[in-house]
Amino acid sequence: MKCRHCGSTHMVPFLDLGTAPPSNSYVTADERHLPELWYPLVIHCCRECRLVQTEDFADRETFFSSSYAYFSSFSTSWLDHAERYVADMQARFGLTEASHIVEVAANDGYLLQYAKARGIGCLGIEPTASTAKAARAKGIEIVEEFFGAELGEKLAAEGRSADLTAANNVLAHVPDINDFVAGFARLLKANGVATFEFPHLLNMVREAQFDTAYHEHYSYLSLTSVARVFAANGLSVFDVETTPWHGGSLRVFAQRSDTGRHPVASTVAAMLAEEHAAGMLGDTFYTDFQEAAQTVRDGFMEFLIESRRQGLKVAAYGAAAKGNTLINFSGVKPDLLSFVVDKNPAKQGLLLPGSRIPIVTEEFLKAEKPERVVILPWNLQAEIRQQLSYISDWGGKFVTAVPALTVHP
Repeated sequence: MKCRHCGSTHMVPFLDLGTAPPSNSYVTADERHLPELWYPLVIHCCRECRLVQTEDFADRETFFSSSYAYFSSFSTSWLDHAERYVADMQARFGLTEASHIVEVAANDGYLLQYAKARGIGCLGIEPTASTAKAARAKGIEIVEEFFGAELGEKLAAEGRSADLTAANNVLAHVPDINDFVAGFARLLKANGVATFEFPHLLNMVREAQFDTAYHEHYSYLSLTSVARVFAANGLSVFDVETTPWHGGSLRVFAQRSDTGRHPVASTVAAMLAEEHAAGMLGDTFYTDFQEAAQTVRDGFMEFLIESRRQGLKVAAYGAAAKGNTLINFSGVKPDLLSFVVDKNPAKQGLLLPGSRIPIVTEEFLKAEKPERVVILPWNLQAEIRQQLSYISDWGGKFVTAVPALTVHP
């Protein structure tokens, strides 16, 4: 395979999860006896630019269909994060009613609703019809297309250049990362700012977060690789922050390389130095990750099998993509994990891809009273444990599998 960024064929292995269906391709009740398409889920690291990336086996439309079921607004803590982001960016960059924010991957309007509430002009770009419809219902203008250089140039030519662009948890989702980044260089005003948030590869490895790997994630990102991709496509990094989201993320601030005037903060060199000290320029950092994933898988399976031997009913909460990765890599079926609860009505009544575990409402959980509830989106553990604190009334306990199997008291 060739590197998606630099074209090199010098790759080192990072993670091989066998085969799996797309993690967000949920199965309807009518489809439960029909076959699914499973694709290899194999990830490598480019030895030249250190971009970690999947092998490609299907077009992006396979993974981001019109019925895409991930809606950002079902997490109250993520909504709080989005509201703070808008307030912080307005204060830092002096955004006014005359300013223009463009969010790429606007999803259901979870973030731009706060820009709209502050009177800041905004536009969302969102290719999935289901979430775009939800955003429009909030009064947000949406361009329903995939973003890239052509669309960025088109919007700029229409006088819709951006003072600020937001791209949260989407940089990993694009098959052509060069074209995607180049779109921001074309869309930004001369001194505009682009922010990108994405799970930090350093934390993924340190915390054995292998379940954040799935087909929709084409890339797994470090500042080292992102800075190189940006520099090759007309952007330069001038600041970086860490956030706790998705197991530990980076928020990268970038500007146009040709016109940007924001001074480069010391945080950039500090983060690059931390990544280098962790070994991210060498091969061992990447090649050792397979064993970490297998250790998590083994611990999860041992817990489920032992729970069945003890007669304990085990359910899960959160029909999240990362949960599907864990479940399908482990080979779990409904005999070991009875059902999964999810707040999203768009998922309720469906079956998880691959495992065919039913997705149910919270009322079903209350009726069944399982002794153990596995929190699949472990990044939202605090929020979920508070929401479902009542399971202790029947002696129920929460469980997380990553970075190691833990039954919480």
